[in-house]
Amino acid sequence: MEKMTVIVPCFNEEEALPIYFKEMCRVMGKMKDVETELLFVDDGSRDKTLAIMRDLHAMDVRCRYISFSRNFGKEAAIYAGLQNAGGDYVAIMDVDLQDPPSLLPKMYRILKEEGYDSVATKRSTRTGEPKIRSFLSESFYKFINKISKTEIVNGARDYRLMKRKMVDAVLDMSEYNRFSKGIFEWVGFRTKWLEFENAERSAGETKWSLWKLFSYSIEGITGFSVVPLSLASVMGVLFCLLSFLMIGVIIARTLLFGDPVAGWPSLVCIIFMVSGVQLLCTGIVGQYLSKTYLETKKRPIYILKDSSEDERSISNAKQRIWSESGLDQSA
Repeated sequence: MEKMTVIVPCFNEEEALPIYFKEMCRVMGKMKDVETELLFVDDGSRDKTLAIMRDLHAMDVRCRYISFSRNFGKEAAIYAGLQNAGGDYVAIMDVDLQDPPSLLPKMYRILKEEGYDSVATKRSTRTGEPKIRSFLSESFYKFINKISKTEIVNGARDYRLMKRKMVDAVLDMSEYNRFSKGIFEWVGFRTKWLEFENAERSAGETKWSLWKLFSYSIEGITGFSVVPLSLASVMGVLFCLLSFLMIGVIIARTLLFGDPVAGWPSLVCIIFMVSGVQLLCTGIVGQYLSKTYLETKKRPIYILKDSSEDERSISNAKQRIWSESGLDQSA
């Protein structure tokens, strides 16, 4: 029988985990033609998330977990999940039930019957989301699709189901600075998109502040487009030409009117504007340079602290010791 691994990144999700597990048990009960396992990834949680994962593993062998030494971010959690997933089919799903588990059987059926390599999801509405967040998200997708050759679908979620060959292709892209939405599109493969209406979190609070979303958008832009670098160069050329033009104007005005000092307030404004543009261009170059610096350091994307495999190994070792000693373990 084929096997499916569902990767579930978690960070401080002690309230949502039991609700998610209960819903997934109902969904997995309907999927009789594929063996399904849940791979929980603890992204350095500071609450009882890891303890609940251990309890779920002890209660249900279909539940596995890996735990980071600290918080490395969702992108690292996704990559770790893909590396440790053993299924012929691999899904990525949020634990807060904003990614409806009820779609999973349909996604699996599409991959089996329609010849696609991946089934991805996107939101058809943003009901319940703050208007400023919706506006910024819409603006980001419009902007990045104009400057990048890799098209990123508006409203795309990380929730998707992939065949093993696509998972292997994604794992080959072992870059440190990761933007999975772009990586999934860059590797190609035939993808079918499913839409669903936005849903509220089942429990807990979102971990994505506006600042984190802004930083994530910068990650996507610098990872899949060099247009900002070209823009910095173009702005430099334009302001250089403008400066030569202004020099000509000043010389002409001095020769005609003999007053080179007049207009100093406007000159100060121009200096401030040009300085601002220079700092902006330097900042753009700095962003790309910083990404290059992090890539060359070759630091690991994540560090494992604990996993269900370690627990199983310890249990097996204990059983082997008791067996070799010839003693009754229940004694």
